Amino acid sequence: MYVLLFLAVPTIIAVGTGFVDESGSFTWHTVAALGSPEVLTTFVNSFWLSALTAVVGALVGGLACYALLGARPDGALRSAVDSLSGVLAQFGGVMLAFAFVATIGIQGMVTLFLRDAFGLDIFEDGVWIYAMPGLVLPYLYFQVPLMIITFMPALESLKPAWAEANATLGGTAASYWQRIAFPVLAPSFFGSLLLLFANAFSSYATAAALISQGSQIAPLQIRAALTSETMLGQENLAGALALGMILVMAVVMLGYSALASRAARWQR
Repeated sequence: MYVLLFLAVPTIIAVGTGFVDESGSFTWHTVAALGSPEVLTTFVNSFWLSALTAVVGALVGGLACYALLGARPDGALRSAVDSLSGVLAQFGGVMLAFAFVATIGIQGMVTLFLRDAFGLDIFEDGVWIYAMPGLVLPYLYFQVPLMIITFMPALESLKPAWAEANATLGGTAASYWQRIAFPVLAPSFFGSLLLLFANAFSSYATAAALISQGSQIAPLQIRAALTSETMLGQENLAGALALGMILVMAVVMLGYSALASRAARWQR
């Protein structure tokens, strides 16, 4: 009942509006707008932003997980990282945007310190923090902790007996990672990578708080279709855009589900 009321029904309503015009009649015109250059550009922007932050977040988070293998599972360091990752993975939206503005904004603490102490102006070539490049750092702020949460169980599932058997049979560290560890970890790693992509692709509040002008990514273009004075009469375009996002998310999550089920065999 909860899924029906708060997921299925809103999705059907949102997508359904993309197939009707202002008078409520069925039309393909709004859905056809998904092929317009403006809409395609926003989807391409959303794709490369999500892909970039997912890849960087997966690599950095994966290395952090590997480093944490040397810490005691019940030790203070491991407990602190686990708790911090759980909090930071959900720390987004307006709060995160404000934190970055206060830190590296035009009048941010770090910005002024670098300018006064070293004569370094990080905005010499433009105020990038309020444009598409400015979303990369805030997104990584919650992508890396999410990777730690999702990938750490896979690393912990590597059994010491596998390494011992490899060494007993004359294998090297390289052969262990090439023939045992990587094949076992690959589904979990790429599944986590897809999860990070989906997380970034669907993020709205942080981008909306940082970018007040323009609709560079798909969620912001949905906002513009609903609220912008320059797009009056195009509210139903938001439903078509939502349909496009749902299709992308469906493909990503199907891939994630397949990889997760394959990785679960080694974590039993």
